[in-house]
Amino acid sequence: MNRLLIFLIPWKDLNMLLMKIITKYVYELLEKDCNLKKISIPVDATETEPKSFIYMSEDALTNPQKLMVLIHGSGVVRAGQWARRLIINEDLDSGTQIPFIKRAVDEGYGVIVLNPNENYIEVEKPKIHVQSSSDSSDEPAEKRERKDKVSKETKKRRDFYEKYRNPQREKEMMQLYIRENGSPEEHAIYVWDHFIAQSAAENVFFVAHSYGGLAFVELMIQREADVKNKVTAVALTDSVHNVWHQEAGKTIREWMRENCCNWVSSSEPLDTSVESMLPDCPRVSAGMCLMRDT
Repeated sequence: MNRLLIFLIPWKDLNMLLMKIITKYVYELLEKDCNLKKISIPVDATETEPKSFIYMSEDALTNPQKLMVLIHGSGVVRAGQWARRLIINEDLDSGTQIPFIKRAVDEGYGVIVLNPNENYIEVEKPKIHVQSSSDSSDEPAEKRERKDKVSKETKKRRDFYEKYRNPQREKEMMQLYIRENGSPEEHAIYVWDHFIAQSAAENVFFVAHSYGGLAFVELMIQREADVKNKVTAVALTDSVHNVWHQEAGKTIREWMRENCCNWVSSSEPLDTSVESMLPDCPRVSAGMCLMRDT
């Protein structure tokens, strides 16, 4: 019976359910296996406004020596994940940040895990009540009641038809964006200002995948002096940043050449130099075909 129910669920709904299960499980691993704390943002959020969160180790802000910051790419992935497809088709070690986090902790790093795709919450749209024309006071009460009854029955049939035709439209939803975290770029800047910049670590290291690399470059553009003063090195993996489109200045490009490296999908042996049209950081082979964010 359960198997039959699974086949009756539309593929899109089944995929959404699977994504939710994976995300919930990875969050549990971050807290239980990696001993990270879930921190709500914005830090001064009221009880009623939309909120997001990040994960941090106990010593993320107090570790005097080194701090590791992890940023995933775009799409459906959430904090602690690199690629949902790898989690499903390979294993957790391939598709999540957990091996990175555990090794960082073992080697004495504080850790901050960003959550740049958690930009809004969905709530049901408030219903607009239209006053019925049958409320006219000059109509007899009996006629008005009869018209109201017909109107309600018509609406009931229409709602039933809409639900049968398209179950996804049972409720109309609207998006409420999270203050100062409405995009991956905003999120990276917010976490920098309120956490990373306030940390005691003398050396900060970033690992950023795909769109996470673009978010880091945007952070550099907005906070260049602070980033240069605090960040020691950046490991990018298949980063989609573009210093021309993002209008990164000459001083940023020079800093990236010295302090960043982008490991990209390639069949060449690991760390083999790969040509690039962009005048920023070195590109080298990851020794494999890296999976995108989906």
